[in-house]
Amino acid sequence: MVFDILGYKIKETKAPICVGLDTAYDYLPDYCRSELNENDPFETMASDILKFNTAIIDEIFDIVPAVKIQIAYYEMYGYHGLKAYKETIDYAHAKGMVVICDAKRGDIGATAAAYSTAFLGGVEAAGKIHHAFEADILTVNPYLGSDGIEPFLNDMEHSGKGIFVLVKTSNPSSGEFQDKLCEGKANYLQVAEKVAEWGEKFIGRTGYSSVGAVVGATYTEQAKELRELYPHMFLLIPGYGAQGAGGDDIAVAFDAHGGGAVVNNSRGILLAYKQERYKTVSFELAARAATLDMKEDILAALKRAGKEI
Repeated sequence: MVFDILGYKIKETKAPICVGLDTAYDYLPDYCRSELNENDPFETMASDILKFNTAIIDEIFDIVPAVKIQIAYYEMYGYHGLKAYKETIDYAHAKGMVVICDAKRGDIGATAAAYSTAFLGGVEAAGKIHHAFEADILTVNPYLGSDGIEPFLNDMEHSGKGIFVLVKTSNPSSGEFQDKLCEGKANYLQVAEKVAEWGEKFIGRTGYSSVGAVVGATYTEQAKELRELYPHMFLLIPGYGAQGAGGDDIAVAFDAHGGGAVVNNSRGILLAYKQERYKTVSFELAARAATLDMKEDILAALKRAGKEI
């Protein structure tokens, strides 16, 4: 199962990190921007983004196990952007990385099944399975209920892939709905209970289910609570870096052996070349240096918490 693979790669690299390739054209250094095709500027933008992404991947694939690629940053550039999205996925796979497609899909019945086919399943034609966006793990939104999740679970049974379900997100207003009490229990805890239920039959060799949860680094107490309540639940932790969280904030999300979680950092790595400490090197070397600094910060925090990998 994919969470076994991710867990093994985390131990191998000693880096519970996924680099977020949430790449906007505006993030690119000026020298990475080609002259725009006036007839189709999105074609140029998407091509430059892909080159930027592959350069980043070349510098980080040996030090971290995974990338998380947020599809919205590619949809902005139309079908050229989606082509760059697919090619980024394929390039990361070619480098041996686990790919988390951050698309937060969720809908009813047949529509959810179509989303799942796009990312986890595949379209059968002429005796072959063809993949649109071949995620290893997909982020999904549970707030339409179980019938919006079941198609993803069905595809997981055949593919060995996984999902991260939104439980307690890192954005400041998440509590408007996620913290509301329902029958005396916060909504995010109600969702976590369902995530654990959905994941029972997907527990792998490492003890973690392929149905994981998204839990923001900016909510330390909730992360600690969920880690204690659900020992088989793998956590995706956004909110590190640009959103304000550091290693000591996220240490509570890990199990006693420093496992069971992966921490995302997007802008802190993509835009590292703009930071004073990395300004003397190229954007891709700055990204590598920022990733190594993040790794050092997390490992030091885990050591202080008695949770060394």
